[in-house]
Amino acid sequence: MPQANGTEKAPHELLSGLTPALEAVFAGREADWPPFQTRLIEAFPRLLDELEPLYGSDPRFDRQLESILLTAARGWRERPDELKARDAETSGPEPWFASHRQLGAVCYVDLFAGNLAGMRGRIDYLRDLGVTYLHLMPLLKARAGENDGGYAVSDYRSVEPRLGTMEELEALAAALHRSGIRLCLDFVINHTADDHVWAEAAKAGDRDKQAYYRMFDDRAETERYSPMLREIFPDRGGDPFRWVPELKKWVWCTFYPYQWDLNFGNPALFRQMLAEMLFLANRGVDVLRLDAVPFIGKRAGTNCENQPEAHRLVRAYNALAAIAAPGLVFKSEAIVHPDEVARYVGPDEAQLSYFPALMVLLWEALASRDTGLLRHTMIKRFALPEGSAWVTYLRGHDDIGWGFADEDAEEMYIDGTDHRRFLNAFYTGRFAYSFARGLPFQENPRTGDCRISGTTASLAGLDAALEAGDTAAVDMAVRRILLLHGIIMTVGGVPLLYLGDEVAQLNDHGYLKDAAKRHDNRWVHRPATDWPARAVMMDDPDSPGGQVFAGLRRLIAMRKSHRVFAGRDMEVLPLANAHVFAYRRGGGDGAGVVAVLANMNDHVERVGDWGLVALLGDPPWTDLVTGDPVPFDDEGLLLEPYQFLCLSGERD
Repeated sequence: MPQANGTEKAPHELLSGLTPALEAVFAGREADWPPFQTRLIEAFPRLLDELEPLYGSDPRFDRQLESILLTAARGWRERPDELKARDAETSGPEPWFASHRQLGAVCYVDLFAGNLAGMRGRIDYLRDLGVTYLHLMPLLKARAGENDGGYAVSDYRSVEPRLGTMEELEALAAALHRSGIRLCLDFVINHTADDHVWAEAAKAGDRDKQAYYRMFDDRAETERYSPMLREIFPDRGGDPFRWVPELKKWVWCTFYPYQWDLNFGNPALFRQMLAEMLFLANRGVDVLRLDAVPFIGKRAGTNCENQPEAHRLVRAYNALAAIAAPGLVFKSEAIVHPDEVARYVGPDEAQLSYFPALMVLLWEALASRDTGLLRHTMIKRFALPEGSAWVTYLRGHDDIGWGFADEDAEEMYIDGTDHRRFLNAFYTGRFAYSFARGLPFQENPRTGDCRISGTTASLAGLDAALEAGDTAAVDMAVRRILLLHGIIMTVGGVPLLYLGDEVAQLNDHGYLKDAAKRHDNRWVHRPATDWPARAVMMDDPDSPGGQVFAGLRRLIAMRKSHRVFAGRDMEVLPLANAHVFAYRRGGGDGAGVVAVLANMNDHVERVGDWGLVALLGDPPWTDLVTGDPVPFDDEGLLLEPYQFLCLSGERD
């Protein structure tokens, strides 16, 4: 009887037939075969479960499967011994990202340190800050001219020359590892630049390379897809198909015309992308951020986002990484509906994912002074499968889009469309009494929709306060910045700092002087690091940057000192005061219990909920941030404007 894989063989028979060719890869490195074989036997059933629906209808499937596994085998054979040793160190029952000692940071190499050599010179700073996970923004060779901030990759195996070389990247990864820091890079999985060697070969008539991309001979073929596709960038129109004269074909370009979408319906492309992944993993990259992953599955009659094929592809790559580079972890980047974001996350898919809902709703609660929608969403959406974790953050290199779920808003009697208009007005400073100084990004004059650009400090009011010379407003802005960071440090998952935020870096309008950047106001929140000025700020306890830096250091030290902040388990506490966001951490593994309280209002708020006594025991309690006692009497406790408390009932 034919099996699900389209052959007459059961999975174990199929693997047995492939074994001689795979074992031959390890001639001269025979000691590498047994661990590879063990992992292969374990992961092969789930790999086959994912690949067969994708490619199993092809009568050449057995041969294609062999080619994919041979690529994995060569990847493991070529993996440096020191990375194989790291693989073994991370194979324990608890994943590294579950630890309370983890702290992430993200930056552009050139803006933070000039180049890769300069980045090595800043490792001491990162280590002293407490960073254990460093995400370097796109640094692979990109298209000359417009390149979407480096996301139009011309070569997955070369570094952008102005930043350094692949050998320097490998040396940086090794130096980071010696300092206890893992390295994360972007892996642009949906598309390449139109000058990638594959694209150039396609333009020259190479039919195999043309099959690497989504290309169409006839405009009518594109109409099978067009009606359901959403408008990604309003200023370029809604049509993602570009006529390429050299090809005499239409090419699918979801984002920009110079970014050609890859064709994962082609198993040869799947195998090639596996080779690119393993090449980077073998240079010392620990985490690959899968860029634009919702778009990699295309299906006519749908919006071509979040299709089942996208999930199968990531799960297949997860299984292959477990075989050939078991220390490699995936992080999904999916700025889509919160339900869809969560579907990419799990031990067998992307082990890590950004949690945009928390990011968005922290800013929402800060603007509205109400935590109702934040609480409601966190109760519904924060839970994840064991063996995975959220990456919690306040902003990234991109804009902030108000991606909360409309149904969540409706359940809280909020009109999502109107609320987004309010948030856009608030964070662009158009709303009366707003403290924010953000910029509207990709504003759609037809719908009034837009997203927001701006640094954390500028969105939290520091720009406006300094311009006004208002010391009280400066104090409020600093409080907001530390409040938001306190939440991402303690709510569960891996907190991620955008470097510069730790010293309250402001919007930088200098991008307007750069012809390559002035059309994209997201560069306003990607300022270059002025190291002499930063040193002055960090040493000045009275400056806003110095206050934020010192306060953030306290929060980081607190997180790393208390195992109660490990893992992902979190329970929202139903306080009566809607201005205060509160949650419980711990309680299940002997690490104690902490109640975290965050006043999202600019007024003093009272919390009189006696459930805190049941949770923490009799007061007074200790604030883990300051080490000070916190009383609780018949009238409850008072929270200062934007005060952040981590209450523990345990006392020495």
